[in-house]
Amino acid sequence: MSEENQIAKTTKEDVFRKAWAACDTFRGLIDAAEYKDYVLVTLFWKAISDSWREHYDDTKARYGGDEARLLRRMERERFVLPKGASFQEVWENKDADNLGELIDIALDAIEEANKAKLDGVFRNITFNSGTKLGETKDRNRRLRNLLGDFKDLDLRPKQLAKGDIIGDAYIYLIERFASDAGKKAGEFYTPRQVSRVLAKLVAPKEGEKIADPACGSGSLLIEAAQEVGSPNVMLYGQEVNGGTHALAKMNMFLHDIDGAKLEWGDTLNNPKLIEDDKLLAFDVVIANPPFSLDKWGAENAANDRYKRFHRGVPPKSAGDWAFITHMVETARQKAGRVAVVVPHGVLFRSGTEGKIRQKMIEENLLDAVVSLPPNLFQSTAIQVAVLVFDRRREAGGPLAKRKDVLFIDASREFQPAKTQNILLEEHITKIVDTFKNRKDIEKYSKAVPLSEIEENDFNLNIPRYVDTFEVEEQIDITAVQAEIKSLEAELLKAKQTMKGYLKELGVDA
Repeated sequence: MSEENQIAKTTKEDVFRKAWAACDTFRGLIDAAEYKDYVLVTLFWKAISDSWREHYDDTKARYGGDEARLLRRMERERFVLPKGASFQEVWENKDADNLGELIDIALDAIEEANKAKLDGVFRNITFNSGTKLGETKDRNRRLRNLLGDFKDLDLRPKQLAKGDIIGDAYIYLIERFASDAGKKAGEFYTPRQVSRVLAKLVAPKEGEKIADPACGSGSLLIEAAQEVGSPNVMLYGQEVNGGTHALAKMNMFLHDIDGAKLEWGDTLNNPKLIEDDKLLAFDVVIANPPFSLDKWGAENAANDRYKRFHRGVPPKSAGDWAFITHMVETARQKAGRVAVVVPHGVLFRSGTEGKIRQKMIEENLLDAVVSLPPNLFQSTAIQVAVLVFDRRREAGGPLAKRKDVLFIDASREFQPAKTQNILLEEHITKIVDTFKNRKDIEKYSKAVPLSEIEENDFNLNIPRYVDTFEVEEQIDITAVQAEIKSLEAELLKAKQTMKGYLKELGVDA
């Protein structure tokens, strides 16, 4: 047996355990929404350092030659790890008084040497922050502990157990951090069960362009890519939070997704996914945008250079329909599909939102409304819905003859859990099968003609269309009263019997 086979492989559980232990360095110092960045960046740094080390050893064994030639060959094949910037090299200087500065210098060097893939990845984090990590002595101690938690974790690709160990671990940790972060979690993570529903509803295909205009840490885009099952897919995203945008880029890198175009900026006020001064058009657009975003930029929407808001400008205190409008406008004409997570108020609120909703329906763009169970998100316990729009339904499109909207009430089918409800595979499969076949299922789904929706003033509240009312069992009052009398008589008889027994025993009743 070779030495390599004798060494135990690194598993996902090993990575989870080490990373979760590293969190103890920061608990009580800063909250999870912030310390997640330190732990995830360190895991990323260790992973690419180990990968580089293995690739260097393999290249040297195969080609030999001087150091400069080896490095040039490696840089053409992978990425660049500048001298002195690896995790191992910085760990060797763990006792330095300026450890935080040394880490920052190493990360800056890695980013600078790999601009095409990692530009901006470390811009929003510093390991030399006295404000967040304490005075120099305390900061150095914490950073030594952090690096020490990861130093013995072997993340060389050949040493990893089968599967996408690092990528899966990264998703898992983001999910765990989202749970710890509570309400702030919605800024960077969409629960995997919800991501799977969205990805399956839009059914992305090989060669298509997929976009998420509020991409967070990129988990929804990655789920869509995995649904395709082929590397032949183009991913695009935009994220307003700089730290979260950096997580998304690292997430793509660790999942071996090259070429994803992820932009940093405000999608509603400054869309970056453009070409020739026009919005890029996509085959699939999916998102879990922030719910009812206040101050989203309504004051600028009327003069939007891309004319996105021609159906109306949503209220300044609720940006839901602003995101929906952007997504529909960036879906390819007569071809693009859109799936978006929304709070239920989007289905029935009146005013400008009602008018925009009406126009979308009249244009025959809305394809389905799916109500999901409550408490699926770390950030909120409210019930949400998924709206599916399909531009193949518009005039001249291949589905232009479809003149109904499928309503699915999946809100009651889930596995209850202590902190967060769970959609099992069987629940997701039922939603997707019902959607694909446009089935009418009693108390679950119904395909509703547009004319009926119009009669309901374009209100999409699901109970108007899917009757989930359970008829209560009729109670026979006369029979109940008779049963009560019978029980009272039996009780009286039992008391008399007990009294007799007590008298025989000489006990006063």
